[in-house]
Amino acid sequence: MKIQLESEDIHAIAETVVELLVPRLSAVKQVEEIFDKRTLAEYLHVEVSWIDKNLFAIPHFKVGKYVRFRQTHIDKWIEANKVTLSPHMKMVR
Repeated sequence: MKIQLESEDIHAIAETVVELLVPRLSAVKQVEEIFDKRTLAEYLHVEVSWIDKNLFAIPHFKVGKYVRFRQTHIDKWIEANKVTLSPHMKMVR
């Protein structure tokens, strides 16, 4: 038995497949970037020695003796430490 599909049927099938797959694909966890001291220094545009001096304030975890940093934690840390100017400050030229 041979079945011939019209283009409208194929389009309807494709739409149904997309509707079923999109929620499942969006549920797939994205791979999170993990930095070592060198790559974190590059990400922040600072020297590795600055990372060493300020390690107490930077969110990190250890893998054995190695210090690692999650990009999501670093991004939240940056946002939490953002300095904003007071509206009462005058612009100086």
